[in-house]
Amino acid sequence: MSTEQLETTRRIGLIHATTLSMDPVKLAFSRLWPDAGFFHVLDNSLSDDRNKTTDLTEDLTRRISTLADYALSCGTDGLLFTCSAFGEAIEAVAATASVPVLKPNEAMFERALNIGGPVVMLATFQPSISSMEKEFHAAAKVHGQDVELRSICIPEARAALNAGDVDTHNKLLANAAETLSDTGAIMLAHFSMDRAVQEIEGRTDIPVLSPPANAVEHFRKLFEN
Repeated sequence: MSTEQLETTRRIGLIHATTLSMDPVKLAFSRLWPDAGFFHVLDNSLSDDRNKTTDLTEDLTRRISTLADYALSCGTDGLLFTCSAFGEAIEAVAATASVPVLKPNEAMFERALNIGGPVVMLATFQPSISSMEKEFHAAAKVHGQDVELRSICIPEARAALNAGDVDTHNKLLANAAETLSDTGAIMLAHFSMDRAVQEIEGRTDIPVLSPPANAVEHFRKLFEN
């Protein structure tokens, strides 16, 4: 690699609250933006601790901020958070960060709104749904759209994935997608669900949107432009 290439390579800090999100985003980079560099920052207790509380606590918010500060200290051109249950904490990071900060589903929401029509969001982690719905409707308002959003949670799929049973995880999500109709797009709420994209697409003609691909494409376009 030449000196010029080294100087222009972008480096993205990936901040995770569970190990389940790491492989999907790694694969998305290799497929969609192989020239980018990235590194992982992980606190795999965050997801479990978030599951124990209804609201996003000050402690959880502080921990998200601490992870962001560490990633910034490592030198990065952008931060991508991969866990969807920490929206307000991520917004606080974005308000003061010196680099672009992307929430997990921000780019996917934009894509769904561009497609148009009602949207169904499949999720496997209940604590994330309320904040994600608020973020989606806020994005729709910015676009001047009044979009119908229906969320369906399949916690059994998350339990299967936690147990290492990817096949059951994917099958449960595909089964749910197969029953859907009259919707413009199906959004997968979590990075960890990206494993099921191909199986879901094999069961429906509705466009399937997944956070890792949309987020990586967003950053690539941002820096290429």
